[in-house]
This record gives sequence, C-alpha cells and structure tokens, in this order.
Amino acid sequence: MAKTGNVCNFAPPTFGWRKRFFNMYIKKKKNRSGTTSVVVVDKSEGSYRELVTIGIASDEKQIEQLVAEGRKWIYDETTRRHPRLDLFGEEREARREELEQVERVLSNISNVLLNGADLILDRVFDKVGFCRIEDEVFRKLVKARLAYPASKAATVEYLKNHFDEDVSLSKIYRYMDKLGDRQHELVQEISVRHTIEMLGGRIGTLFYDVTTLYFEADREDELRKTGFSKEGRHRDPQIILGLLVSADGNPLAYCIHEGNRYEGNTMLPVIREFVERYRLEDFVVVADSGLMNSANIAELEALGYEYILGARIKSEGAAVRKWILEQQWEDGVIREYDKGGGRRLLVGYSEKRAHKDLRNREKGLQRLEKAYRRGSLTKENINRRGYNKFLAMEGNVHVAIDYDRVSEDAKWDGLKGYLTNTHVSETQVCDAYHNLWNVERAFRIAKSKIEIRPIFHFTRRRIEAHICICFVALKVYKELERVIKQTGLPISVDKALALAKTVTTVQVKLPLNQTTISKTMLMPRHARIAKLFDPTTWEAR
Repeated sequence: MAKTGNVCNFAPPTFGWRKRFFNMYIKKKKNRSGTTSVVVVDKSEGSYRELVTIGIASDEKQIEQLVAEGRKWIYDETTRRHPRLDLFGEEREARREELEQVERVLSNISNVLLNGADLILDRVFDKVGFCRIEDEVFRKLVKARLAYPASKAATVEYLKNHFDEDVSLSKIYRYMDKLGDRQHELVQEISVRHTIEMLGGRIGTLFYDVTTLYFEADREDELRKTGFSKEGRHRDPQIILGLLVSADGNPLAYCIHEGNRYEGNTMLPVIREFVERYRLEDFVVVADSGLMNSANIAELEALGYEYILGARIKSEGAAVRKWILEQQWEDGVIREYDKGGGRRLLVGYSEKRAHKDLRNREKGLQRLEKAYRRGSLTKENINRRGYNKFLAMEGNVHVAIDYDRVSEDAKWDGLKGYLTNTHVSETQVCDAYHNLWNVERAFRIAKSKIEIRPIFHFTRRRIEAHICICFVALKVYKELERVIKQTGLPISVDKALALAKTVTTVQVKLPLNQTTISKTMLMPRHARIAKLFDPTTWEAR
C-alpha cells in the first residue's frame, strides 16, 4: 500500500498488460465531524468517480481495517468484471483447500506430548536389557528420575502433566513396598551382563568406594543413623551406600549399610559375593585408603584377590617413613619399597598435588588462627575434619595450635602412596588407582543429576526400592553417555536430555479409520540430537 496524503493506492500485481483494468484505488476522506470515510474511487479517462463507501470511522485501527476491506472489494470487483484477470484462481482454490485440510488435521489432534527425553530413555532402558523387568511403573520411575528428578509426589504430577499417565502416589508406594530382593538382584545382573558385553567379555578391574546419603528427618532408627557425613550433615540421620563399578564407570553392584557403620567393613562382603556369583577370575580390586586396615588387607590376600589400594604413608612404620622422607623427589617420580610377603609400596610425587596440599593446609590454618584470635577455638574443633592434626590439648581446658605439627605435615606435600600385591608396572598401578574417579563421578551423577538424596522415605523397604531405582537410572545414564560418545554427537548427556525435553509428539485421531497416528516433531534446533531418535543408532552398538 502506497500513501499520498489521504489517498491509499491499491497496488495490484505488476503485469504491464493488465494495468488498464486497475483504475480503482482507496481514498480516505476527512469529514467535518472529525471522522474519516474510506471510499473506493474509480479513475477512468481523467475523471474521478466514487464507487462505494466502505465505512466511516474515527479510530486509526478501525480506519486501517476499512482500508483492508476496501482492497478486498477492489480485488473481488476486478475479477468479477474481468474473469481472465484472475490468473491466481487455481492457486487461491488450492490454498483454500490446503487451509481446510490443515484445520481438519488440527481439529483432530487428540494429544501433544513433551516426550522427547522419554523416547530416548526408553531406547536406552531396553538396550541395556532392563526390559526384562516387565513392570511399567518401574520403567516410569527410572525415566522420571533422569528427566525430572523429584519426590514421588512430584513425579506423579510430572507423569500426569506430560504424558497423561494416571499413576497414583499410593500405587507408587505400594509398588515400592513390594519391590523385593529379587528385583535388586535382577537389576544388578542385567547391568553386569551388559557391562561385560561392552568390555569385550571380561571385567578386569573392580573399583569400590562409599558415600553417605542423608535424610530430611530428626529421628534415627535401625538403618538411619547419625555418623560421619561426607557432606558435612553430621546431625542428620544417614545411610552408607557402597558402589562397585567397572573401569569405564558402569555400576555393577551396590550395598546399603547403617549410617554409623565403619566404611572398611562394607567392602569385602559385596566384592566376595560379586566374585562368587559371576565366577570372576584374573581381576584386581581398587579401593581408597579410607576403606583399608590390616585385617581387610589380610582377608583380600587370604581370598587370593589382587589389589591396588591407597596407602596411608604417614601411618607407616618409622623405617618406611624415614625412607620416604630421605628420597629426592621430583615431579612425576615414583619409587618402590618392598614390604615383603608380595606387598609393594609405591610412592609418587606430584608438584600439582604439592601445591594443592599447601593451599588446603593454609586455608585450614587461617580458619584456626581466626578462631583462636577470637577466643572461639574450643575442644569441639578437635572433632572437625582437617583441624585435629594441628591442635594440641593443654590440660582439660586450653586448646592451642601446634605449629610443629604444621611444619611436619608440610614435609609430605605432594606425596601419594599405593599398596599392591600385583606384578604390573608402577605406572599401571598409579593409573589404575587414579581411575577411582569413576566411582566418585558416579556418586556425583547420582547426587546432582539423579538427585538420590535427600531421601524422604522412612521404611527400610522403600529406602531400598529408592536406591534400586537410582542404581538403574545411573546405569541408563552411563549407557546413554557411551552411545552419545560412540555416535560422535558434540553434546553431553545433560544437554541432550534438556534439548530432548523440547521435542513433542503429536497424536492425531483419524475418525474414519478409528485409529490414532503419532508423529515426533524434530525441529532444526534438534539437529544435534536427531541421531538419538533414529532406530539404526541403537542397533548393535
């Protein structure tokens, strides 16, 4: 539309041989009353003639609406007078039919699901083999743990709002109450069989570590006990969760213990049962020094297990400590001490670790000194991790900082010890031990992504069911991570699931066929994860 003063010229299609037929235009006429008349004017052979008044209005929006109606009147009148000018008649009819078809389809949409993440997780769940557990409630709880980790009550709302799934909270609780040991054993077996297949038929290394999971509660019971918390929640009841993983970080087995149990007593039972059940041979157990004592080491050797353990070099005998401190240490150097009986003590030095040890000690010392100057350094600080080695009790009331201990501690900066009965090289021992980060990462995934804690359940059976569901969710997460990496997709699991949550599936009801068809809608923004919706991605991978 071109404006000249109060005149709006209709702009017809630019076909030169047709211009003589387009002598009509729209004119806005100002009236004395302040209103505006919108009229269609015909200019033929130098004279002007008003053909029709479209309407009168005072509001600018109403005036523009009248102008639009005037344009339509001109187009309709022109094609009525000169049918041959309606070259777009067939196209207009096709567009009309297209609109009718689209409106018919839209009117038959029965549901729109935000289920992209759900579709991907279904494929992973089945690929691992958890489809052997023919229970839809279990499947839904595992997927929800990854896509929408929340309380069971919030999970019910999630399933209802996103998938129109009518699963009641009482049904979930009844299900958790009956989820027995058989399910626990089955999920572990499925995870182990899949991991063995992915590792080429052999699990060569077993990594074990523990963490603590706290409860939002004040009351203790036979399982939930207060104890040393790895998260600093010493006043909250907790349980200890032990996890056994493979070299690639896949979960193999887990165990649950009372929150005040000594960590060192949790490892051997789960490893011994695992080895016997799957008849493992030629494997190595890797664990942190915090789980080890002389009795555990002796039992590992009695069972014929090879091991690589973190060594408490500061707690070694005087001769060993003297030998360590007499060595000339450089970055990357590893030295070996023969302890006899097939035991090898390896000690390595890292400048990076030395800087970290120094930094941590200075931070802890600064906090102590600040508390000391304030006069708030009390006996309670002795029980706080990282403080007691720098404190000394003078009588029954006075607590002081022992700077001689600080100086002694600095001598060990950068040193790390490893105890093993294997015959592999020093570098292989260190590399194997450092792979314990796979267990630590599994715990981080469980806590931050799957939100395994805090736990709001109170009965032992529901707590065990919750841990079982989270164990399966962790295995599904790790398998999805493996597939993404193997497929070469430049995206993490978390970002892939977040993007997949924006993928919709449209369900259209066909009245004549009495059936419903579904179409998953992948937009250009989903290109990075499109392969995860391709069935061929999941075939023999």
